[in-house]
Amino acid sequence: MDTVQFAVNDSSGTTEVIIRINETSLIDLARAAEQPWADREGKPNLAGSYMGLGPWALGGSSTHFLDNPRAVWFDDGDTVLLGCDCGEWGCWPLVADITATDVQVTWSCFRQGHRDWNLSTLGPFVFARPEYDEALRKLDEDLRAYLGG
Repeated sequence: MDTVQFAVNDSSGTTEVIIRINETSLIDLARAAEQPWADREGKPNLAGSYMGLGPWALGGSSTHFLDNPRAVWFDDGDTVLLGCDCGEWGCWPLVADITATDVQVTWSCFRQGHRDWNLSTLGPFVFARPEYDEALRKLDEDLRAYLGG
């Protein structure tokens, strides 16, 4: 199974939730999947031009990444995972479908909000539910510490 880590990062002056899958940044994974498409458009810098969502976009809670998405784009069950590197998530969102059972959580059907790129090489990622829940618990601790609650 895959592994996931979430961390609140404010080292760049902008606070964001960093996502790592199997020890690799989701931004880097997205960049690799998007690069051929961005190159075809003659805009290679578009690939992976993301940053993590800010705590406010999550509503201060990790449930965004499970059963209560606070930021959606297509409104078809999708969850925004990354936003534009300008800081406004809706400017360039990366979304996926998140499906949870008692045993596992799956991130699949990755899409870019403004391009019809085939991102089938990105995921699906399948996480063991106990480890996923623990990663969310740690994220909630980080969010409370950051938000002062």
